[in-house]
Amino acid sequence: AAFGGGWLAVLAVRRGGPGGGGPRLARWAAGGRLALALGGGTVALYEWRSGGSWLRSARCGGAGALRCAVLAGAGWGRLALAAGTAAGTVAVWRAAAAETPRRTLPGHRGAVLALSYAEPRGLLASASEDRSVRLWAVGELGGGGEAVCLLVCYGHGSRVAAVGLRGPRPVSAGEDGACLEWDGSGGVRSVRRGHRGALRALALRPAGGCLATGGSDGGARLWRPRKEAPAEAETLGTPERPRAVLLVGPRRVLALGEAGGLAAYEAAAGRWVPLLSPAASCGPRGLLAAAPMCGGAEPLCALGGGDGRLLVFALGGPERAAKLKLFEGPVLGLSWAARPGPSLGPAALLVSGPSGTVLWMDVTCSPGQVPVVQLMGRYRLPPCKQRWHTCATFLPQGGLLLCGDRRGSLLLFPCSRSSSSDGTDRGTSGSEGTASQSEHSCLLHSEAVPLEDPLCVLFGLHGKTGVTSVTCHGDCIYSTGRDGCYRQLRLRDQQLEVLQKHRPCKGLQWIEELRFTPGGDLLVLGFHADNFVVWSTRSGVNLHCVPCGGGHRSWSYYSSPEADAFAYIKRGDVMLYHSEAEPCEQRVLLASLHGREITCVRHLGAVRAPGCHPINVFITGSEDTTACVLTLSELTRAAAPLARLSDHISSVRALALASTTLHNGTQLCSLLFSAGGRAQIECYRLQCAADLGAEGMVSCQVTHMASHRLDEHWDRMKNRHKLVKMDPETRYMSLSVVCGTNSEQLPMPCTFLVAACSDGSVRLFVLLEAAQKLLLVAESFHHQRCVLKVEAFLHTWAEEERKHLLCSAATDGSIAFWDITTALCIDILTKPLLPALGTPLLTVMAHSCGVNSLHIQELPKGRFLVASGSDDGSIHVCLLEVTRGSDEAKPGTCLHILERVVRPCSHAAHVTGIRVLRPDLVLSASVDQRLTLWRLSWDSLEELSTTFFHVPDLAELDCWEVEAGGEQCWYCVLCGQGLELLRCAALDTHCKLQSQGAAQ
Repeated sequence: AAFGGGWLAVLAVRRGGPGGGGPRLARWAAGGRLALALGGGTVALYEWRSGGSWLRSARCGGAGALRCAVLAGAGWGRLALAAGTAAGTVAVWRAAAAETPRRTLPGHRGAVLALSYAEPRGLLASASEDRSVRLWAVGELGGGGEAVCLLVCYGHGSRVAAVGLRGPRPVSAGEDGACLEWDGSGGVRSVRRGHRGALRALALRPAGGCLATGGSDGGARLWRPRKEAPAEAETLGTPERPRAVLLVGPRRVLALGEAGGLAAYEAAAGRWVPLLSPAASCGPRGLLAAAPMCGGAEPLCALGGGDGRLLVFALGGPERAAKLKLFEGPVLGLSWAARPGPSLGPAALLVSGPSGTVLWMDVTCSPGQVPVVQLMGRYRLPPCKQRWHTCATFLPQGGLLLCGDRRGSLLLFPCSRSSSSDGTDRGTSGSEGTASQSEHSCLLHSEAVPLEDPLCVLFGLHGKTGVTSVTCHGDCIYSTGRDGCYRQLRLRDQQLEVLQKHRPCKGLQWIEELRFTPGGDLLVLGFHADNFVVWSTRSGVNLHCVPCGGGHRSWSYYSSPEADAFAYIKRGDVMLYHSEAEPCEQRVLLASLHGREITCVRHLGAVRAPGCHPINVFITGSEDTTACVLTLSELTRAAAPLARLSDHISSVRALALASTTLHNGTQLCSLLFSAGGRAQIECYRLQCAADLGAEGMVSCQVTHMASHRLDEHWDRMKNRHKLVKMDPETRYMSLSVVCGTNSEQLPMPCTFLVAACSDGSVRLFVLLEAAQKLLLVAESFHHQRCVLKVEAFLHTWAEEERKHLLCSAATDGSIAFWDITTALCIDILTKPLLPALGTPLLTVMAHSCGVNSLHIQELPKGRFLVASGSDDGSIHVCLLEVTRGSDEAKPGTCLHILERVVRPCSHAAHVTGIRVLRPDLVLSASVDQRLTLWRLSWDSLEELSTTFFHVPDLAELDCWEVEAGGEQCWYCVLCGQGLELLRCAALDTHCKLQSQGAAQ
């Protein structure tokens, strides 16, 4: 059975049942009968055959309403009930004598929310909203005697929603998102996290094995048993004080000393083996880098010194090293660059020196010989204080090298001209056989290679702390930095374009590298406070967490199918963390959507691969500060996230779409605007395409276009000290795109957007797509109170003259209509002062309190239907007519209300969603979880049909029309504490509402 507010059970037991309240627990009794504990404080026996009938029931005295319950015993005479109450006690009754409780278990300081009973052991576990879990020894549940409290467990940061028993130990799931397994002394034995929100459900096998969790994020996860003790770091020591460490295998560590000596740790012998003495090395202030070789060959190592020298050697033969004098000053940057495709050619080494010069050298090494180093290119970094490269990669597009520098910039260099063979010697080093090589100088031959400037510079993209890695995957380029973000880019016409900025998890201040697994997961390597973590974006958990003290000291990470290793320096010693590879601890059964309430939803469209069913694509915004692009299938009735947008710093309250186009039925393209808390608006370009090779699969590419924040706009204003600074708590409540702007008004491609603000203003923005800027162009504080909804609409005269109109609604129940045609002009950007929108043409007091839903439907002959819903549960619909003004010299726009109809108390709670489906049909949805279809006539608003949906705290709905098989129907999606899709079929005289699927 499934139970809770509004959810269905296996058997319908609510209507006509004794005691009232929803079912709290069901148990099969002998003869196919069902024993039920009802929320009203009643235990009942139900015969489910032959239409169902109540056989007997008993009122549990002395308890009141029940919050949770467990049942034990076979037959009515032995049936026992333990129930948690709102007073914090657990009461136990026998069904045959339920007048008074047989036992009462006090102790909790809040309502008891969950119980679990292990009959063979006689143990009862209880979980409460006081954040505690208690374990009781009760023996037989219906027996007498005193119950003993064995454990009191504190460790959750919020209410505990579910509890189970695994042997003698409790396992609990809380609203803090953690699943805790407790030990025999009441301490936390293990912690499992991964859900984006609160946990609500827990299932496990009492004898051990896997356990499953379900959360308010709509996700379900299966967890493998965890090994007893996690891996811990071991101290390796070091021959001399270490400066840098490098892993070249799971248990093979290289350590570079402060004096310049190089040593290797051999795990088999458990000791350090010297490779290079300080005299044979590059001296102090050295840098160390290694490149793995294909075919199991020894890695190539490079040592850069503080005096400008470079040593390159195979790890198996450090005595056969190529020695070069590169710079007059120190070597500042040293890294190996990855080449696209199979690594069969020479290894590419990049070295940075003083004055911002980067040298690209190809290294070829044959067994038993000195490596051959050839200078291939010279590059110049832009002037800055910290002028050296930190990472580099060759792009698969060919002829291009991408570098990241310590200033946080990305630089694109040409490499085809430099690498073309012209038969000249460009400073090579290395000859056959001998171990004592004379030192070669690249300074004498560097002039033969031209000094290249970058083709493209993204200056300071990752801030002043530097770029840490660049890599290519698929058709995209990824860069990471110490700003806690990684960015997705693409290459177009030898220019880099930033598609999107990602912040993988909260608190990750430093991202070092991204690794794409063969299974499709993305691993993020970085530092969370003073811990090194490997974060899985698929499961949302740390695969590894090593308390290393932070990333400011040298460290190295190595991953292979057999094991993972992490080496670092701490208190002057080399530490090694080693973990054998294991199957993933958790399996995602249902993907998570949002960790908190979904506040807004928009239907983007439907894509269809040839011969497949259409797939609907939606965008949702949430209180968890993210927006999500997802698909909701009618066949599987499951939601699948495609992309997550995490640029907002506060909640996402409103969404708007513009310029949505469908290409060949398989590709959707649209502009997405998202807005919310801290007066922040973000704009994206979405491209969704159906996968022609796999049914039901959709790919989504997101490009970040522009952003706007009012506090940043205020900081850029002149004489801002004379102005009133914006409230940092200002929120955007609603968005609407102005449609139908023509090229005569706008000489450049741009999109206008209207926003309703909590500070009492209506603001007009313009998106300049070519410049990727979102600018504020006009505003009005007419309402003087929070504006809840805005809706822009277009009226066209017979002479093709267009009038852009705007409707805004506020918390006082008023609806204002504006003419914003004159404001839609690029010339407005050149004005020194921000113009006002003027005064409204018409204001209507439609409701007695706030307007939570608004929709406008165009009719012929310049008329519009305006429907609104309010906090008081009422619906207001009016017929609006647009006419020309009587002044012939300066004709204006006049608005008239021709008809209106009001339906008070149409719902029992706030009307948060309303849509005009056609001139005679209106659809409304409310927090009372009712979706109602109304027939509109100017005499009344007649109810046609009502259905109950499963989404609590409804925030918004969106509707779209579909014609299938000659039948006209509408789909509507509802959001709140979940997401649900329903279908409305319009027949001749009535309409039917059918639920198509629900998620979360």
